[in-house]
Formats: sequence, structure tokens, C-alpha cells
Amino acid sequence: MTDRATTNPLGTRSSLETASGSIDYLDLGRLADSLGIDLARTPVTVRVLLENVLRQVGTPHASEDDVAGLAAWDPATEREFAFMPARVLLQDFTGVPGVVDLAAMRAALARDGHDPERVDPQVPVDLVIDHSVQIDAFGTPDAYARNVELEYERNRERYLLLRWAQGAFSGFRVVPPGTGIVHQVNLEYLARVVMTIEDEAGALAVPDTLVGTDSHTPMVNGLGVLGWGVGGIEAEAAMLGQPMPLVTPKVVGVRLTGELTPGVTATDLVLTVTEHLRRHGVVGKFVEFFGDGVRRLTVPDRATLSNMTPEYGATACLFPVDDKTLDYLRLTGRPDALVDLVERYMKAQGLFGGDGGEPAYSETTELDLSAVEPCMAGPSRPQDRVDLSRSAASLQAAFAPQLAGSRSPQDVELNGEHLDLEDGDVVIAAITSCTNTSNPSVMLAAGLLAKKAVEKGLTQRPWVKTSLAPGSRVVTDYLERAGLLPYLEKLGFNVVGYGCTTCIGNSGPLPPPVAAAVDAGDLTVAAVLSGNRNFEGRIHPQVRASYLASPPLVVAHAIAGTVLGDLTRDPIGCDEEGNDVMLADIWPSDAEVEAALGAVASETFRERYATVFDGDLHWRELRAPTGATYAWDEESTYVREPGFFRDLGEKPPPLQDIVGAYVLAVLGDSVTTDHISPAGMIPSSGPAGQWLQAHGVTPAYFNSFGSRRGNHEVMIRGTFANIRLHNRMVDPKEGGFTVHVPTGEEMTIFDAAARYAESATPLVILAGKEYGSGSSRDWAAKGTRLLGVRAVIAESYERIHRSNLIGMGVLPLQFKGENALSLRLDGREMFNIPGIAAGLHPGQELSVTASRPDGTETNFPVLCRIDSEVEVEYYRHGGVLQYVLRGMLGT
Repeated sequence: MTDRATTNPLGTRSSLETASGSIDYLDLGRLADSLGIDLARTPVTVRVLLENVLRQVGTPHASEDDVAGLAAWDPATEREFAFMPARVLLQDFTGVPGVVDLAAMRAALARDGHDPERVDPQVPVDLVIDHSVQIDAFGTPDAYARNVELEYERNRERYLLLRWAQGAFSGFRVVPPGTGIVHQVNLEYLARVVMTIEDEAGALAVPDTLVGTDSHTPMVNGLGVLGWGVGGIEAEAAMLGQPMPLVTPKVVGVRLTGELTPGVTATDLVLTVTEHLRRHGVVGKFVEFFGDGVRRLTVPDRATLSNMTPEYGATACLFPVDDKTLDYLRLTGRPDALVDLVERYMKAQGLFGGDGGEPAYSETTELDLSAVEPCMAGPSRPQDRVDLSRSAASLQAAFAPQLAGSRSPQDVELNGEHLDLEDGDVVIAAITSCTNTSNPSVMLAAGLLAKKAVEKGLTQRPWVKTSLAPGSRVVTDYLERAGLLPYLEKLGFNVVGYGCTTCIGNSGPLPPPVAAAVDAGDLTVAAVLSGNRNFEGRIHPQVRASYLASPPLVVAHAIAGTVLGDLTRDPIGCDEEGNDVMLADIWPSDAEVEAALGAVASETFRERYATVFDGDLHWRELRAPTGATYAWDEESTYVREPGFFRDLGEKPPPLQDIVGAYVLAVLGDSVTTDHISPAGMIPSSGPAGQWLQAHGVTPAYFNSFGSRRGNHEVMIRGTFANIRLHNRMVDPKEGGFTVHVPTGEEMTIFDAAARYAESATPLVILAGKEYGSGSSRDWAAKGTRLLGVRAVIAESYERIHRSNLIGMGVLPLQFKGENALSLRLDGREMFNIPGIAAGLHPGQELSVTASRPDGTETNFPVLCRIDSEVEVEYYRHGGVLQYVLRGMLGT
């Protein structure tokens, strides 16, 4: 690996005896003795990071002082250090643009006469194709086969690119479509917990660590593996051997006590934890779970809690390895030698959970598991937990203006029957997402509930689009073995694919009569899904309200057909004799779930994952291009060479102040990366849809924005094009519109940016709190930069998007106690931001001048959110990949 000279840093190399023989490791205990410190009360998270820094001593990235500084961990003292993940994890929506960038970097080297194969991963990389399948077909036995056919038809160009990458790059593996969801495949198979690497002295055992181009990468933290989501740009740099800058971590200890009461699921727990930690405040911090309650949670339970780390705002969380971890490794078919290595290594390093006393965390908070109650979250944020009895009240409060007055139901004809569709009706019920499908207890509970419902003669409501999209094929295997899959299918929950589907907005179209009725009545309808995000407009453009719920509650809502009821008190339906059936009548007991868990067998995991990289016939028949450089097709509407690395030059141009900038959009709080760069459907009337039609693509073949991320022409036109975007410059209008300030004309954001570009006018974005929350979407930063935005001024940032902005050369600035409203900024001002050309440093204060059309001015300070010296260098070069490539061009 690049610049890596481990061998025996600070004399810590020791030997560990395992069942397979001896292996070396860097002994943290020996390090502590040499430094005269006690690591016993240091959080496990910090100790894992410490081993990582220790391993880099002797390279340009880490010194003995860095090791000593982190070993004497003091969260009140911020000190920068380098983190080099052991591997990188990708999914196809973020992985395709990453591969495009790497291919473009190779093309740039080749044009300059350099060896293009110098751009090659320096750490193992796995890419799982899970984001492309959409739910076109549902509720039928052939739904999966039909959706797969359409997936390959739509995405053939993208898959050819990935097959090329598999052959062109070393250490780059691709898990084909139809296998599972990236985080579940990682949890069940890819993660090693302890890895073995090679250096000049031989084999070395190290903690399995990773970064992934998906914000839910921390799901594997439930297995004791430290990892988190980053933008595609950062991940590409890590692949190329560039360490990631971190500062001394703040670690919040979450003490879990008690145990869950009967009938309460891990989903209820994670929604409660998300609400709790959002209130406590863990943004930008690490979370570590401890306490007696941890021992009562299975690894799938822990993985569910870890999956929603970005929803409660933390960088990562960690459940230290313990006996439950070892049990799960055995259950999922990991080799006995690996399980033995994990146990011996973790115990030798003092990283085994429960060994020693309670760590001294930066801060602690406590949650009693016995206090958790059945719940959902919604209707538009995952931290808005709702007691099951209050779903109706939550919908009415959130959409009061839309629900005001007397509203008539809409007539819908389905299968020859006329029905009324009303506000609050559930039109999507989806068992989806690795958050829950990785947990056999809740999946089997859904199957048991379906069985009891069918036996009582209950059916799903005709207007509900139902779907089952497991995170791995193991799920359908154990549902079949338990005899429960047929009952789910009788309620319309046929398998539609093995991918993210509804959770990321790939819910597919509503049945035409339902879609027409929603539009005709401007109805506020709902989705209920077992996912992790429910931002407005994310799940489906016609569905305003979305609720996160456990898989059995998803099935229950498909039967009830509405969220405007109280499932704790109202009947869910009637049996064949007309008697009321309550949810409690069909809810499975803990004993029934425990008995069904016998269907989950280690042989199934071993059999399924033995051929994980093979793919189906569609995949094997793809004839991918070969060679060190990719053969770009100028006619392609999926994959095009971006211009980021053309005419780059060996040295960056001098930094410039921002002078005479106009505002492209004034945005509020909680603007997500979905708002900035939507992943779902491409409107035919928008700039992206118009470009595709001009290039011969009909709307039926648009696919999604997520699938088009290899084409910058589509993606720039989709930036800030979410139909639910609220730009205050055009209030109350929704969507990707703005005002071209010099002329006062209202137009699309893309058209305005193009007009500003004609006069070389720089642009800024004004925003509120939690700007860039949600998915780790590099195109939210790439599109921003390509639109000509030089700076974003927000009240606060979510971690990944802030890093991505810097990685694309966009300056993230933060209001200091003020905001656009308090400063009376409406977006018609002209902005000047001096002090950049003189040089930037981390945490620098800059002064902004906003000049209004009437000649008055407002001056206000902002904090430069470039947080490390390395980030200063990235920004100076116009981005992290430009920084890396210039290093290659100059040697």
C-alpha cells in the first residue's frame, strides 16, 4: 500500500498464537507501557484509530508524536491525524461516478504521456450493485424476473463500465445485481472483523476498518467493525492511498440498560435511539454502545441500530466485539480460523467488549430498553418518532394546510371494482432496506403476522402497492424454510428484487388509476416502509407522507390501508365471518418468533455466498471492454468523460476572492442531498429530461437520476431539481426554480446558472441548519460546483457533504450565530467574500459583504469550515482528486 512502512513502529510488533499458527500484530498494550499511559479506560473506538495511526508511523502521514497525542486522548484538545481504512466499500449509484472519475484520471495521465495504470486501488475495493433495481412489477410471482429484465435493459452501459473496472483495476471486486444490499452483504459476508495484511516483515493482523460511499456504511459497526460513510470523492482518494484527515474524536457513550419488552422490535428501538440521540446531539461525534443492555441485543439488532447512525447524526458508532459477535460470525458461515483469530486478537488488544471497566467517554447518555414502545417515524424525518396510536395526529399536524376543509375522496377503478381513495391512505407498503431485512427476527415476525392474517381471511387493500425486497437471498431461503413466504405472497408481498428499491426512491410508478386519483384530488397519501429515510419527495414524488416502521407493521398497514387510524384500538379488518380483527390478534409472540429462528442456518449463508461474485446469466453474458483506459462513447447518455481533469496542469492556480457573486438559491433547514441531487425519477419537463429527449431518449427509458450519475450532462441539470425543493427566492413555488437576479426573470436553476456562466459570474448558496444531510452523495457537491457555485453559507453542515464540497473546490462557510432571515437576506444581494486569496487556514473567520439593490450593505462574519490543513490543500487544488492527480503528473 502507498507509503506504508509498518514493520515495527515504536517497538510494538508482537506475535499472536492462533489455531492456524502465529501471526504478528501491533501490540497496543506494549505501546501503552512504552508511553507510560493506561489505555484501559480509553474508548474502544479511539484504540482502533490509535492502531491505525501507529501502523502509519514511518510514512509521511504519521509521526511518533501523532501516536502519543492520540494515545493520551483528550477530547477537549483537537489534533489532526491521518486515518487509512483497510478497505473501501461502494454501491453502484455512487460507485459508477467513482469509476468514471478513476477512468477520467487514467485518461488524463495517458494524454500527458504517463502510465495510466498508476491510477489503481491501493486497498481492497468491493462494489455491490444494489441501487438500480426498480419496482415496475409487483404482487405477482414473476415480479422479480420482470424487474431484473428491465434493470439490465436500462443499465447495460453502466454494468459494462463496472465489468471493465473489474478487469482493469487490481483488487476491485464487483458483486453483481440480484445478490443483495451492500450493507447486508458486508455484514453477512465481506466484513472480516480482523484482516491480515502483508508488509516487509510478513503477515500482520489488523482491525477491519473501512469507508464506504453510502452514509449507512456504519451498519457493520454492529459487528465490531469501525467504518463510516464518505463521499465518492473521498473514497476515490482513499482507494488511491490518500489517508483521510481526522481530528481528535469526541466519543459519546450510550449506556443501554434493561431489555426490550415482549412485542417490541429492533425497529422500534432504533427509531427511539434516533430520536434520543438527535435530541442529545451527536453530530460529528462517534458513538459507542455499552452497558448490560448491549449483551441482550443480537448482532442483527446491533446492526439495525448502527445502520441509522447518519439519521441520528453521528460519524460512526461501535458495538465492541463480544461473544455475540463470535456467535454471529459462526452463524453466517465464516471460517473457524477467522473466528478464532478475531477472538484471540481482540482479547490480546484489550478490544473485547465487557473486558475491563467502563470507558471514560467524552460524554454519556442512557437509554432503558424496557421503556421502548412500538412506534413509527414520520411523516418526513426519521428522527420524528411517533407512537403507534398517534400516526393520524402526526399526519394531520404535518400537512394541516393540505388537509384543511372538506375534501372529497377520489373514485378509483381497480380490477373492475370502484373504490374511494382518500387522504391518509397507504399507497405503498414496502418491506425494504438492509436496516430491517438483515434482522431475521423482524422478517420472521412479518411472515408470522402475514400467516395469521391470511388464516383469518384478511387481505391487503387493493390500492396498496406491496413489495418485498430482501437485502440478501438468505432471507428468502429462511422465509421459505419456515413456511412463511407463501403467506407474505398472498398479501402481495412477492419478491420484487434484491436491492434498495423503495428505501432510495426506486419504488416505481403507482398503478395508473391510483396515480391519476392522487393528482386529481391533490391527495396527501402515505407510504409505510421498513427503511431508514423518509424525507419528503424521496420515496415517491406523488407520496407526501412516509413512515418508517418494522416489517410486521408494514404488513399491518397494507391490510389497514391507511395511517389515519389507531392500530392499537381500531380493528385492522374483519375476518371471513365479519368479526373485527385487532392488530393484537395477529401480532406474533416472542416465543413464536424464537421458534421460527430455527430456520436460519449457517449452511444457507455458506451456500449463497460461495458464488457471490458469479452473477446470473444476464451478468455473465455481458461483454465488457478491456484495456487500461476506458473507451468513452461520445453518444452515450449514461457514461461520459467529465471535464474535471482536462488541462489540469502540474500546479494549481492561485486562490481568488469571491467578488460580485449572486445567490442561486436561499434554502431552509434540513436540506438533504436528495434535495440537492435527487436520485429518483427524471421529470420529462425539466432540464435533464429535455436533454435526454434531445439525445433520443424517450421518457419511458429515462431511468433515474441515480442511474445517470456517470453522465455529468444529466446530473448538472438535475442539481437542485427536486420537485419538493423550497427556494425562498420563488416562494411559494416548489421545485428547481430561482430568480436570475440581474433581470428579475424566474427560470430553472440550471438555466439561471447557465446564464450566469455566460458572464463568468460566481454564485453562492444560502442555507439553514443541517445542510447536506442524508445520503453520502458526491453529485450533490459535483453538481453544485459545475453550476458555478463558489461558496455555500449555511448555519450548519452534515459531515459528509461538507467534506464533499471541499473535495470539489466549493468553500463551505458557516454563519456565526446569525442566519439569512436574521440578516434580512432575500437572495437579491450581491456578495463579496475577501480574504481567500491571501491564504486560508482551518477555522478561519472571513467577512462577507452583501450589497442590496437599494445600495445598502450588510456585513457579517462567517466561519470557514475547512477544518484541517489537508483540506486546505484540497481546496487550493480545486479538489482532492485534482490534488492526487497533480501528484502523479509531477512525478
